[in-house]
Amino acid sequence: MLYYLFEFLEKQYQLPGAGLFQFITFRASAAVLLSLLISTIYGKRIINYLRSKQIGESVRELGLEGQSQKAGTPTMGGIIIILSTLIPVLLFAKLENIYIIVLIVTTVWMGVIGFVDDYIKIFKKDKEGLKGKFKVLGQIGIGLIVGATLYFHPNVTVKEELKTENKVEVVTRSDASLDYGDEEKSTKTTIPFVKDNEFDYALLLSWMGDNYKSYAWLIFIPIVVFIITAVSNGANLTDGIDGLAAGTSAIIALTLGIFAWVSGNIIFSDYLNIMYIPRAGEITVFIAAFVGALVGFLWYNTFPAQVFMGDTGSLTIGGIIAVIAIAIRKEWLIPILCGIFLAENLSVVLQVSFFKYTKKKYGEGRRIFLMSPLHHHYQKKGYHESKIVTRFWIVGILLAVITVVTLKLR
Repeated sequence: MLYYLFEFLEKQYQLPGAGLFQFITFRASAAVLLSLLISTIYGKRIINYLRSKQIGESVRELGLEGQSQKAGTPTMGGIIIILSTLIPVLLFAKLENIYIIVLIVTTVWMGVIGFVDDYIKIFKKDKEGLKGKFKVLGQIGIGLIVGATLYFHPNVTVKEELKTENKVEVVTRSDASLDYGDEEKSTKTTIPFVKDNEFDYALLLSWMGDNYKSYAWLIFIPIVVFIITAVSNGANLTDGIDGLAAGTSAIIALTLGIFAWVSGNIIFSDYLNIMYIPRAGEITVFIAAFVGALVGFLWYNTFPAQVFMGDTGSLTIGGIIAVIAIAIRKEWLIPILCGIFLAENLSVVLQVSFFKYTKKKYGEGRRIFLMSPLHHHYQKKGYHESKIVTRFWIVGILLAVITVVTLKLR
């Protein structure tokens, strides 16, 4: 909203400094500062309100050290993350931008699913929360909306670089946009270790004949649904000890922010030889607010946690991360960048599958890990949760660096 106000003031009254709002970097900086202030200052008030309403965590006895002390800690703190993200976005982002609209819808949609889940657990005294099938249906629903929007909306496009004899000119000339063709609809995405680091989903349907590209949505939308469901569940499973999910997500989001800014900047995308996505740079403002909200939430969520994010937060941050990655066409970097989420997901799948297999074969279930998800395995081995979280963060940073490096591996 402030963007439009200062745009009007600059055009009508030539107000000094109003032009700063035209720069994504300025608005992103303002967004991260405001989100930090909201999450740290007003976050405490929200925590006190949750405590006064006795909205506390109900802890199941799993035999983990320090677990009983967490009973009664305020939960549903994901509200802090959601508000601290949306308020700066509404103030500083271009609200007509299709990517911003999709991310706002995703945040609210996933936040509602998580809120209902937490509400049932706390107020209905049902530890299972929202039934799994309804949770998955909600994730599929937002996946269909996001997938259809990104595929059919006319403003979701890419620009293909035109070949020039002198590549140096493209890098150094200020009118580098002249070396790009018209915007075009495309289902191309980024995949490392292949030629040009690009792959077109439509090619999977090339056997359908000359008009195969018009059916690419049959591949694209289900992939979007799968990625959103997988990443949001991964974030949900990661939220098991103080500061783990929020810290890991902040690292992931910051990396995606770099990708979004570069992919939406025609000069830098050309210089780095990566896909140029018009209007995607605006996602940087959303990511800045999101990172600020996560870091501010960590102020109260690090050990010993004063608040838990609950499913209200974990499902939301997973959905946001997935949609950002898809929007900037970096979704196939998720297995690397979100390696912590992947490991947590796989540990549960492997544990359950192996237990069922051995119970059927030997009559007694056996386990691969002492406990799943993976972070509980290390707790059972005697590691303090602060050490586990710190080491997971370090792994997350390493994975983020590897993800950035893959952009140049062809």
